[in-house]
Amino acid sequence: MNVTMTIREVREALHDAGLRGSFLVRDLHTGEEIGIDPERQFPIASLVKVPLAVAVLERIARRELDPATPIEVAPGRADSQGPTGMSKFRYPARIALDDLLYLSTSISDGVAADALFALIPPAEVTAELRNLGIEGITVRHRIVDLTDTPAERLHRGEAHLAHSLAIRAATAGHGHPMPQLDVTRANAGSARAFVDLLQALWTPSPIHPAAAARVRELLGDNVLRHRLAPDLSSDLSRWSSKTGTLLNLRHEVGVVEHADGQVLAVAALTESRVPAVFQPSAEALVGRVARTFRDQLRRQDTAGRSL
Repeated sequence: MNVTMTIREVREALHDAGLRGSFLVRDLHTGEEIGIDPERQFPIASLVKVPLAVAVLERIARRELDPATPIEVAPGRADSQGPTGMSKFRYPARIALDDLLYLSTSISDGVAADALFALIPPAEVTAELRNLGIEGITVRHRIVDLTDTPAERLHRGEAHLAHSLAIRAATAGHGHPMPQLDVTRANAGSARAFVDLLQALWTPSPIHPAAAARVRELLGDNVLRHRLAPDLSSDLSRWSSKTGTLLNLRHEVGVVEHADGQVLAVAALTESRVPAVFQPSAEALVGRVARTFRDQLRRQDTAGRSL
């Protein structure tokens, strides 16, 4: 199949579905890659929990933090819409630092993530990434700030109004009156930056080997597997990933390890122009696009490209 035609068809399918996306798939052994607009910056929603885990585990590797340290965590907001984990807790809990990493990364627990941010503030997470040579991802705020949007103040039946605001208020320069959706004020990153981070976690890099191994384990235990896993998981492959969802944003990044030894990093960052909370067809299309690029990269023998 011709790569240019594949990309054209993908762009058309995304446009017809009301989606705008940034995709990148890279072979971690050869460096060959295929993508669409991989440099474009997006607010990254819960994807921020991956660099947070890296920063925490780097400090554990340097013995600045003890993974067994019990952390006191206040109960979350039991009346909030949709969150998992300690967001639904009604009573204080004492949880070991390493177990908070599991809850934050594998379960996508925002309260657990903010307990970690209390130890390593957002600016220090960004500094840790830069020290490790990871550019293109900037961490600016905690998860509690991420979830303070109009959607939390509307009745469930009116949630589409928050999505309409998210879509219509965006500027051509990717600014937004909601700070969580403004790439200059939000936690932000690109598909390329996340693929670079995944490569640093799966291949030798300045990230401490023990820290990288633990992040790979946490991503392998990810329980939110509705977006890309149906297209990238099989009996002959292992999919390790993290999702990110906020209003009209639908992201997922991860690594698919094939039984034949090929290892591919995948990043899919998308935003929808459709003001609806549930968009199963859009979720399915994001998975199909990622699979299309994965399949193309597995077939091609020429030097990789990103268009």
